[in-house]
Amino acid sequence: MARIPSKAEILDWISANPTQTAKRDIAKAFGLKGADRIDLKRLLKELEGEGHLSKRGKSYRDPEKLPPVSVCEVQAPDADGDLFARPLEWHGEGPEPRILLILRAADATLGPGDRILARLTEVKAGDHAYEGRLIRKIGGSPRKVLGVFRKETEGGRIIPIDKGQDREWLVRADATHGAKDGELVEAEQAGPKDRMGLPRARIVARLGDPSGPRAVSLIAIHQHGIPDEFPPEVLEAADRMKPAGLKGRDDLRELPFVTIDPSDARDHDDAVFAEPDSDPQNEGGHIVWVAIADVAHYVTPQGDIDDEARKRGNSTYFPDRVVPMLPDRLSGDLCSLHEGVPRAVIAVRMVLDAEGTKIRHRFHRALIRSAASLAYEEVQQAQDGHISDRTGPLMETVIAPLYAAYEAAKAARARRQPLDLDLPERRIELTPEGKVASVAFRDRLDAHKLIEEFMILANVAAAETLFKKQRPLLYRVHEEPSAEKLDALREVAQASGFTLAKGQVLQTRHINSLLSQARGTEFDELMNMTTLRSMTQAYYHPENFGHFGLSLRSYAHFTSPIRRYADLIVHRALISAHHWGKDGLSDLDIERLEDTAKQISDTERRSMTAERDTTDRYLAAYLSDRVGAELTGRVSGVQRFGAFVKLDETGADGLIPVRSLGREFFHFDADEQSLMGSDTGLTIGLGARVRVKLAETVPVTGGVLLELVEVDGETVRRGPMPARGRGGRGGPHGRKPGPAKAKSRAKAKKAERKVTRRRK
Repeated sequence: MARIPSKAEILDWISANPTQTAKRDIAKAFGLKGADRIDLKRLLKELEGEGHLSKRGKSYRDPEKLPPVSVCEVQAPDADGDLFARPLEWHGEGPEPRILLILRAADATLGPGDRILARLTEVKAGDHAYEGRLIRKIGGSPRKVLGVFRKETEGGRIIPIDKGQDREWLVRADATHGAKDGELVEAEQAGPKDRMGLPRARIVARLGDPSGPRAVSLIAIHQHGIPDEFPPEVLEAADRMKPAGLKGRDDLRELPFVTIDPSDARDHDDAVFAEPDSDPQNEGGHIVWVAIADVAHYVTPQGDIDDEARKRGNSTYFPDRVVPMLPDRLSGDLCSLHEGVPRAVIAVRMVLDAEGTKIRHRFHRALIRSAASLAYEEVQQAQDGHISDRTGPLMETVIAPLYAAYEAAKAARARRQPLDLDLPERRIELTPEGKVASVAFRDRLDAHKLIEEFMILANVAAAETLFKKQRPLLYRVHEEPSAEKLDALREVAQASGFTLAKGQVLQTRHINSLLSQARGTEFDELMNMTTLRSMTQAYYHPENFGHFGLSLRSYAHFTSPIRRYADLIVHRALISAHHWGKDGLSDLDIERLEDTAKQISDTERRSMTAERDTTDRYLAAYLSDRVGAELTGRVSGVQRFGAFVKLDETGADGLIPVRSLGREFFHFDADEQSLMGSDTGLTIGLGARVRVKLAETVPVTGGVLLELVEVDGETVRRGPMPARGRGGRGGPHGRKPGPAKAKSRAKAKKAERKVTRRRK
């Protein structure tokens, strides 16, 4: 009779031999036969019940490890171009391990969403736990399409609403989901292409009339996969919440905090208060309080609400609706600093000297009562002397001290020299029926700048405190522009007659000097727009790489936990750092901090794209009644297929297709960002002032097509329409006219511009 192995010995064998884990393999390894196998079966059952093993078919394995052959989903390449995968068969309690794919030259091409069968090898590496080699590709996630359904005798077709998609999708009669002709639908790919080469689709959701007032933002929500409905368990959890009390908090209810927001704001997550510093050691100084809703009290780690908030990453704002990160019970009620209602906050008391430099700060977990919910406009009017019944009682104690502190902070900002871009923000006003009533540019009042500056100071204070206390957090990172983008910016600046310093470490003051040169000139808007495009995208990261745009060494988002998950993480870090309670950062929060940073950086970009697409669609709808009208604008981008124009009146972006400029050949110069006609010499360059005719609008896609009328005040003379020879198209003998000629002209023009610049 062989010795029955211990549980530890069985686990050691399975760990060392991941491909031989069937009961038969284990019995053979320990020489067990006959009745001894019954004891082995009992031990394996016990290990399974204790959670040390999980059974898969006839094999046993450690649930904290992946099987040697596993189904995985391919992820997008990282910044270094490495391809990773996530396991679809992970049953462990911790975060799922990362798998680095090691591909051979003969392996199939893989893309994000592809599902593969991979052979895994456990490794000890910093950023991944396994290496995977492709066995075979077993399919990808079904491709999705959003479009307008056109019913036919047998099924129908879907016309995509994406600007970049012009290929229709076929829908069989049994896959229409009952969709009606003209309805907006969501579909997924179903089966191979048909004989005509068109892909087949299956309708999975009907979204109603595409021209309906709520369809515009609904299109963006579905197109970008933004979760817009809360699961029942999340709503139920939020509804059970009760207002936080004073226990464990500082009582700041006597301080006259006020909230200052847009007039139509539904939630108020930040309140401010300022007063002169009475400390004789800080003559002329100011005390500034910033209080932020204590969302972490209600949204605790790994609960249903927290999981949903992390998935959403942030709130998404459309002209007709908000898709919130948190349920309304929290965002619009318990976490909103309503006037006259006690609310839980995390507040920071900042001391500024007479020159506006922050000399110290301290955080408090507190209870406040907002003295007033004010709008930017009424605060600014009060400061300008137009005092109302609401603002009159607050002038001396609240509004005037806020502006005094802001003047000092503004001086400190000027010394720091953050990037000084002047880019007007559009405001789309809708009628009650959801139609666009007007498009205007928002005023930038000192009241806006005051709140913005105090929020920046509070964010800096949060980052500094957590760095000093050596606590993990998510920084808001904005790295300096790449050398390639700076060269492109310098090229546009030189072509416009300006200079950007070269051969030294780039600082924001150098770019501000460039913007200052352009201010008040015809190139003002162009230089601001080009500078913005040269900047890198800000993101979240556990490591501190600084914030170039704000000219700050350390920066974190602390001031909007209602609408940004990053701020909630920072709140939890502050709670842990100050030992304020058990609702601080959890071990899992810390363990997956880098994954959270990537997740919420991605959701932020997703929201920005959805918001931009929605604005484009609203603007196209607004302009649809003006087809045929002439409008002015400036060339904002040039590509081989045409030029983009930003229209002055609305800020809408439209395209002048090359095909609308006549039949001459246009040479595209990527360096100079220009198109030049081979016959007429017509040149369309970045920043050129143009008059255009509105040729077509497509509200469902947001497309706006334009025809060129004037460039820099000169009427456009289009090239000749070539005679049709025997070749059927092109020049007299069916040849395309003059690419070489156009290229030669473009080089001459470029040389001429360089000579002109040197003469200046």
